Amino acid sequence: MKTVSNATKLAVLSMLVAAWGSAGAQASVGYGRITAVNTVNVADSTAQNRGALVGGTIGLVSGRNQSGSNQALRTGAGAFAGNRIAAANTGGQAFEYTILQGGRSVTVVTDEGRLRVGDCVAVERGNFTNLRLVDDARCAPKTAAPASTAVRAANACESAKDALLKAETDEAFDRAERKVRLHCAD
Repeated sequence: MKTVSNATKLAVLSMLVAAWGSAGAQASVGYGRITAVNTVNVADSTAQNRGALVGGTIGLVSGRNQSGSNQALRTGAGAFAGNRIAAANTGGQAFEYTILQGGRSVTVVTDEGRLRVGDCVAVERGNFTNLRLVDDARCAPKTAAPASTAVRAANACESAKDALLKAETDEAFDRAERKVRLHCAD
């Protein structure tokens, strides 16, 4: 029976670290308005890491009855090939949002294309970054005497309905309709 060499163990360990990255990052949520939207071409690094892991594992298994240096070479070659194959098959288009958040600009790239300039969003950061459409009140300047939650919700719904009725362009109508769905949903 052949034992696995230290070089092979090190190669597999380094692939696992690359594939899973760092864990335990703290999450935070901030609010801001989208000021710009651009389309960008991106590669899926998660798929590339998984491709490297699968390719490396296949390389390791294919060299299981070989010498330790042969196993390490096959593992490395398999990881490289898996990474390249995944990179070639996972590129795509995404959206780059520029958000004014607390007086500074933040840029977030995501595949979610439903958000528009002027939308108030929550920027959720942790292991991943997420954008979520939220109530305009989250992005409004702070007022001295806050109204009750129910009153604010009713006022926001009423304001959204008024904006829908007053919309003169398709873009204004789409934006107002989204606000009605957000503020007036039961």
